[in-house]
Amino acid sequence: MSFAYKEGRLHVEEVELSAIAQAHGTPCYVYSRSVIETNFRAYRDAFGDRQHRICYAVKANGNLAVLDILAQLGSAFDIVSVGELARVRAAGGNLRTVTFAGVGKTRFEMEQALAARIACFNVESIEELDLLADVAESLGTQAPIAIRVNPDVDPKTHPYIATGLNENKFGVPMEQAREVYRRAASRKGLNVVGVACHIGSQLTTIEPIVDAASRAMAWGDGCYAQGIDVEHIDIGGGLGIAYGSDNPPTIEKYVGAICDALDPHYEIIIEPGRSIVGAAGVLVSRVVYMKQTPTKLFAICDAAMTELIRPALYQAHHDVLPLCSGVKRQKMDLVGPVCETADFLARDRDLGVTSGDLISLMDCGAYGFVMSSSYNARPRAAEILVDGSEVHIARQRETAEQLFADEFRLPASAMRKLGA
Repeated sequence: MSFAYKEGRLHVEEVELSAIAQAHGTPCYVYSRSVIETNFRAYRDAFGDRQHRICYAVKANGNLAVLDILAQLGSAFDIVSVGELARVRAAGGNLRTVTFAGVGKTRFEMEQALAARIACFNVESIEELDLLADVAESLGTQAPIAIRVNPDVDPKTHPYIATGLNENKFGVPMEQAREVYRRAASRKGLNVVGVACHIGSQLTTIEPIVDAASRAMAWGDGCYAQGIDVEHIDIGGGLGIAYGSDNPPTIEKYVGAICDALDPHYEIIIEPGRSIVGAAGVLVSRVVYMKQTPTKLFAICDAAMTELIRPALYQAHHDVLPLCSGVKRQKMDLVGPVCETADFLARDRDLGVTSGDLISLMDCGAYGFVMSSSYNARPRAAEILVDGSEVHIARQRETAEQLFADEFRLPASAMRKLGA
């Protein structure tokens, strides 16, 4: 295990987490290279000889060190913005493996992605289809596309991360998909190469994934019947990890089920994010104060919803481990210093911590730092990557001055007017 106690002290690979906290301060994110590599290889090995493309979802964790590791392993990439495209480029990723998803692609983003000659645009509406065709034709090129079909499959996950129902903003409803494919085939600026779907995130059962894959393949077969040569089926990502009591299928079972559901003549594209990096990261924090009220005991730490918003936003569970064991456990809430009642990291937990103790919030490698903010003028945390016994700074801690480096006071003339 990459995160384990050795002689009563929590380690990441061969390094004590408390040593990282001492050297780099708290709060800080710490990632294990070993976990990232192990999870990516599990996907690659599970496919075996089956034609496939693993497009890591950059939105899960876009740190350049993380992307660098995955690029070295031969990963393709799934992006949802031109900013993520720039990150893949900066990390040495192959831009011609990139799939561009998302419901709100702008003309500028389309131009940038076409110039980079990405592998595929996943188109999510008729207006987007028409704009992309216009942009590609104006540039004298073709945009490779897949239509993201909304299969109306309930993923049985948190409603904020469900994406495959008709009530969600994502994808083209199935009843419109046939007409959208016809329209796409008629535009010289578009080259239809696939069918895409994605039903949500943190999926813990196989059945909805297989159902969605089967429906996507039916659309692929329908395209063939219309003379449209569909090369791949993109079934998105979404495989969950074990937060608390969650019991998701293994990567091997997930890939096996997809391969069984899809005809071998299709290339399979998947877009995993959380299942590669989620368990690879922790958030290390220090308890600043203990506070007892008439009804509750609080442990107030130096991490907050600004560092990890998942508990407040999704009611997400992250295990909390002390870096050194020994204090008697008590039921308490773990909260941060932000001026919001929603600023909590764990509620009603039996924790053995007291003032000054270092703690680790587990499984924070996905949707942790990337969703962080500087609310309350809080500089963002450092990110550290551990490789065996080596410790690398993946991101310097932000400073207060960097938060307003791009801001300006009013000019002197304006200040005189105000004082008049």
